[in-house]
Amino acid sequence: MTTSSRGTTRVPAVLVLEDGRIFRGRAYGAVGETFGEAVFSTGMTGYQETLTDPSYHRQVVVMTAPHVGNTGVNDEDPESRRIWVAGYVVRDPARVPSNWRSRRSLDEELAAQGVVGISGIDTRALTRHLRERGAMRVGIFSGDAVRDEAALLARVKEAPEMVGADLAAEVATKEAYVVPAIGDKKFTVAAVDLGIKGMTPHRMAERGIEVHVLPATATVEDVYAVRPDGVFFSNGPGDPATADHPVSVMRGVLERGTPLFGICFGNQILGRALGFGTYKLKYGHRGINQPVQDRTTGKVEVTAHNHGFAVDAPTDQVSDTPFGRAEVSHVCLNDNVVEGLQLLDKPAFSVQYHPEAAAGPHDAAYLFDRFVSLMEGQRA
Repeated sequence: MTTSSRGTTRVPAVLVLEDGRIFRGRAYGAVGETFGEAVFSTGMTGYQETLTDPSYHRQVVVMTAPHVGNTGVNDEDPESRRIWVAGYVVRDPARVPSNWRSRRSLDEELAAQGVVGISGIDTRALTRHLRERGAMRVGIFSGDAVRDEAALLARVKEAPEMVGADLAAEVATKEAYVVPAIGDKKFTVAAVDLGIKGMTPHRMAERGIEVHVLPATATVEDVYAVRPDGVFFSNGPGDPATADHPVSVMRGVLERGTPLFGICFGNQILGRALGFGTYKLKYGHRGINQPVQDRTTGKVEVTAHNHGFAVDAPTDQVSDTPFGRAEVSHVCLNDNVVEGLQLLDKPAFSVQYHPEAAAGPHDAAYLFDRFVSLMEGQRA
């Protein structure tokens, strides 16, 4: 990706999909060129949390909400140390942000962090195209990067695909760190960072958990060096089929019978650890309005998602695995995709979505309480 950050209001930009479809608009954020996988997010709020979610690494995010940037950018809501999206696509960016916490405009923040974007295009048409054809490689070009369209398309087709991408270690912490419990400490959790969002350890800390966040390269020995009451595997980017190391670590945790909780990428890791396969969804689930049913209670939750891969496990039966019986605990009501797994003979479960609820909704916060209950049961 190459960028500059001069004023972008009238700079022409072009978005080129790998199947040859082209959208023309104006530069938004940094000027230059960028490549990634084109995906769409259906959330109407929470753009700052979306941008800073490490799970979006190497993806160009199309916002389906037409107005973006209305509340500007603050210093409290980022979910990680930087913006991770490879590019950003909006229809009608705010001209003047208005919010009491705003420190700068979204356009200024994107430019400062070198994120190439495009505005003024028909994002509804682009989203419909991606729903029909599937997520695909894309390039955004603005300013001097706009050249012959055939040459731009060739550049897009040279970009790496998401299938086979091993990305977790690129976004995870390099050094372990601790998030202390809020109030009295009740438990210690080892959290394997595959692209963790900042709100996740905070939600655990609110429940009296001291969270030791470990790099994606952590070994089983590293996990147990912190003497954990439970182990957590986070969200993250890339193809779960490449995640052999986290799968090996998780199997070591399952063998010891330590309470285990995984979300998003962690759900896919649990699926692989149990012997299930994974596959790429046509266009994935992204946004904060995805309906999921908890099959253990029958309750329907509105949930926050960001995944392009899913676990291939039977939803109509209990499965035998190397670690005992397992079942699908949650399903997406839009397409019946597996959204959660649980073991029946060991204290382990996972979901395919974001219970930390940044930027919302909060329907799934009970999952952290379920994790606490597993640790309480194990201690008893």
